[in-house]
Order: sequence, then structure tokens, then C-alpha cells
Amino acid sequence: MGIGLTTLLLLAALIPLGLLAYRLGRGKALATMASGIAMHSRPQQYGWYSVVWMGLPALGVAIAAALLSVFGLIAPSRELVLIVSLAVAAIGLAHGLRAIRPEVRARNALDRVIRLLLLGAALISIITTVSIVLSVVFEAMRFFREVSVWEFVTGTVWSPGDTFLEAAGRGDEVGEGTSFFGSVPLFAGTFMVTAIAMATALPIGLLSAIFMSEYATHRQRGMAKPILEILAGIPTVVYGFFAAITVTPIVVDIANFFGLDASYSNILSPGIVMGIMIIPFISSLSDDVINSIPQTLREGAYALGTTKSETIRQVILPAALPGVISAFLLGVSRALGETMIVVMAAGVRPNLTWNPLEDMTTVTVSIVYSLTGDLAFDSPQTLSAFALGLVLFTVTLMLNLVSTYLVRRFKQRYD
Repeated sequence: MGIGLTTLLLLAALIPLGLLAYRLGRGKALATMASGIAMHSRPQQYGWYSVVWMGLPALGVAIAAALLSVFGLIAPSRELVLIVSLAVAAIGLAHGLRAIRPEVRARNALDRVIRLLLLGAALISIITTVSIVLSVVFEAMRFFREVSVWEFVTGTVWSPGDTFLEAAGRGDEVGEGTSFFGSVPLFAGTFMVTAIAMATALPIGLLSAIFMSEYATHRQRGMAKPILEILAGIPTVVYGFFAAITVTPIVVDIANFFGLDASYSNILSPGIVMGIMIIPFISSLSDDVINSIPQTLREGAYALGTTKSETIRQVILPAALPGVISAFLLGVSRALGETMIVVMAAGVRPNLTWNPLEDMTTVTVSIVYSLTGDLAFDSPQTLSAFALGLVLFTVTLMLNLVSTYLVRRFKQRYD
């Protein structure tokens, strides 16, 4: 019997038991009140009180058995776990019904249970985040035992081996056994495509939000906002096809018209398409922030004789600046982690250049190619993916810290 089937059987048994516990607990409370005795809480709360006593111990037994099996301490049979869980549920139901008395504070008990459940959810999120960070750090430390941190951070050549380079179409560029792990070209490509994307997304998204919140009628807003947000639901692989098939030829033709040499795997095309993809995030968040600004600020500005455009520039945008900054940094984080558009439109060649018409690659693309080769997991070529991930995580963390500082500073200024 698989663990999935065991879980389904346990839930299938606990759901009717929960309904029974709720009806019995509520019925006992109603019967007590009908006899003229005042109860501390409402009858529905006593029903949920019985459900909690029935369900939580049973789920606790199942979770404890799963953890023991995962850590290799004890491996009880799944049938035994199912039987014990149902037995504990029945005992909990009987205890919950017997505990229903006028002086029992069922409402307070339910509040404590909900608080503990929310605390548990928060702890799971924190533990998951810490586990991800530690797993990346430990593997990156294995990489840095073989490669110098200084070489990795400041090196300008990324050539992690023949296998990687053959996948990138550059197998003839290095000799046998030669490897260089300079991450500067990768981060240069990442920051280049992010800058292009934000230069495309920020003005269009912010101006769209201003139009929908300040100028558009209710009907225009109802039509424009859903159409704009459709962009957020398009898969990134579709954006990659659009960048490679449509945008890249247009960019190359325009560059040739002005006498510039442009590669068909340039970094400008994926940056533009990535910016189009990020527009809904900036537009939607900025629109919500602008709409949340009190109408009294607008009316006060109009009373002083300012025009609509002056009110937007001098009152609305400064007040909405913390939210706009948050939307901008959310877009930056989205651009830093994008992979498919760059793979399909820009390729995987690590090239250090200031020219966006040349081909470049990003950190996330290199991570994908490092982990999908046929090399051993403990090889420097594979472990380099964890080092890249650690540096990218550090950059993102610093970006979030700066954004938090800026948002708090502007909130103190305009509140």
C-alpha cells in the first residue's frame, strides 16, 4: 500500500469522523443550554472543539510515524499507522465530547489552536528557507575548497571544462584539462539583461498604472487591466519563442540599418521581452498603491490650483514612491531568476562585454547547464552551480535589504 493511498484512506476516514464530532459536540452544547444552563461559548465552537480533539492527535500520530520513517529510526507499516491513527481519533473524539462542560472555554481553546497552527506554518517556512540556504552553502564550500574564492569572484573567464563548453558550442576554445571559474561574465550578463528588462518595464508599467488609476474611466479600466495582466500568465517558454523568432530579427535589422553589427543571439532581445513579461507586476502593484492614496491629498492639491498632471508629479507619485520601489525591486528579482528566455534567445556563451548587441549569458542559465551534464555530482563543474547560486542569493539578499531601507525611509518622509 503506497503512502499516497494511506493518506487518502486516513483523510477519507477522518472527514466523516470530523462531521460526526462536530454534530455531537454542538448537539451536546445545545442540549445543555436547553436545560437552562449557560455555556461559556457558542454551540458551534463546542462542535469545533470536539473536531480538534478528534483530528489533531490522529494527524500527529501520522506525522510522527512519517518523520520516524524519514530519519530511519523506525519504519512502521502503513497499515499499522492507519489503524493507530484511527484509534487515536476515536479516543480523542470520546475525550472531546466528555470534556464539553459549561465552564470549558471552547472559544479560547480554538484561538490557541489556530495560533499554534499559524505559528507552525511560519516555522515551516523559516525552516525551509534556512534548509535551502544551508544546502547551497555546504555545497558551495566544497567547490571553494578546490577553486579560490577570489578567482571565482573576480575572474573574467568562465570555462568550466570541455563538456560544458561543447554544450555551449565552444569546445574548441580551451585545451584538455583546462578550467576557469571566473563568474564576472555571468553576472555581467545577468545585470545587463536585468537592466534592459527594467528599462523596458518600469516606464511602461508605471505610466500604465497612472493612466488606469487617474485618467481611465471605469469601463476603460475594467477592459485594460485584465488584458494587461494576461501577460503575467503567459509561459516563459512562449516569451522565449517570441524573443527568438520575432524580436531578435527586428533588433538585428534595426542595428544593420544604423550600420551596427548585431548577433542573432544578442542580449538585447531577451532583455526587451523580459521587460514585457514584467510589465504586469509593476503595473498592477503600482496601480494598487496609487489607488490607496487618500483622495483628500488630490482634493487639497486641486484646491491650491494645481493641474492634474502637476498633482500626479508632485503629490501622487511622491506618496506612492515606497510602493513603486517595492514593485520595481520585485521586477528586478523576477528578472534575476529568469532562465528560459535567455536560453532560447541569447544562448549560453559567457561573454564579458558592454555591447548589448553581442551574445551573453546569465547565472541561472549556467546553473542549469552545470547541473544537467553527465559529470559527477562532486566535480568542480557541477559544484560551481551551487557557488553561483550562493552569490546570486547574496546579491538578492542585499537588494532586499536596500529596498527595505528605502521603503522605510520614504514612508517616514511622506506619512
